[in-house]
Amino acid sequence: MRTRTPFFRKLLLAMTSCCTASGMAADTPPRHQVLYPAGSQQSFTGPAEYFTGKVRVDVLFPETDTAHYSGAYVTFHPGARTAWHAHPAGQHMVVTDGIALTGTRDGRILEFEEGETVWCPPEIDHWHGATPDAPMTHLVITGSKDGENVVWKEKVDDATYLGDRQREETTADVGALSSRQQALVPIAAFTASGDLESLKTATDNGLDDGLTINEVKEIPIHLYAYAGFPRALNALGTVMAVVEERRAKGIEDERGEPPHSMPGGKDSLERGREVQTRLAGQPVTGPLFEFAPGINELLQAHLFGDLFARGLLDERDRELVTVSALASMDGVESQLKAHIGIATNVGLSREELTALAAVLGGSAGSQQQTRVEQAIQAALPDRDEP
Repeated sequence: MRTRTPFFRKLLLAMTSCCTASGMAADTPPRHQVLYPAGSQQSFTGPAEYFTGKVRVDVLFPETDTAHYSGAYVTFHPGARTAWHAHPAGQHMVVTDGIALTGTRDGRILEFEEGETVWCPPEIDHWHGATPDAPMTHLVITGSKDGENVVWKEKVDDATYLGDRQREETTADVGALSSRQQALVPIAAFTASGDLESLKTATDNGLDDGLTINEVKEIPIHLYAYAGFPRALNALGTVMAVVEERRAKGIEDERGEPPHSMPGGKDSLERGREVQTRLAGQPVTGPLFEFAPGINELLQAHLFGDLFARGLLDERDRELVTVSALASMDGVESQLKAHIGIATNVGLSREELTALAAVLGGSAGSQQQTRVEQAIQAALPDRDEP
């Protein structure tokens, strides 16, 4: 099927009224610069006829009589992509958030990330969209020729979108972790980064992969100590909404065991000091804690004393969650490196941590994956591969 429809052009024609309102005749080139305020142009959902999955288009500027190209931000939810199509005058694609995929009829799939650009020449059949596990936004600058800027064709099936090589590599990279463990990673990452839209998808997938409701709730509860109460509370609200949506659809997820009651015989500080020492492999000291001893007492009492005593997630799970969260935050490389060491102390192997990095790469982004891989190399340089 070939649909020669100037898809964006038709929508952009509606912008003529904006030009007229500012004193410009639609067919008269302006003699001054024109400001398009943020949000002043049309936004719309990508039609199901031309897109698979949820896609939003935010128009930035229309073409003019002298500049035969238009611009828009296009945001793809995880797994979303375009149908096959071609541009009579070509198109530039610049990723502004996430990782993009674009494929051509020869089976080649290019992966490009934030700040990188792909030029698609005129009349090349291609598709583009997000990775299966994370959203993506790119800026598209689309040329127009003889009044047309796109020729739509058939939709892209799952096998073409995923590609055999991509599926095999993903399975090999993440196989050291169970599907349940893999499900912890994106929930933690999106809680820490505050990406609530992606957290909804990750939560939905996690419940499908065997996490109980209480286990999912425990992830943001644990991460309040790392990402702060605001993001933990926002994440809990998102998890609650997902559970309610699934229940409305007739899906009854397992609630799971409740948190443990606090063990008696020791107060939180004493219990936490013992847990911290065991996880770190030695008593935690240093100039920072000498300068501000109160911060270590709070860590010991609230994080290691209270949170670790709640159960639901064991120590391995909590380190998978913590490493995933720290990799999704800026400027915490030293803490991430420290928790790689703690993760090995609680029994996670280098192979499992490398698998964690691969899961992050496929869900949250390549930057997060690289951070974990660099932290592994820095924390475990002399340890043999398992």
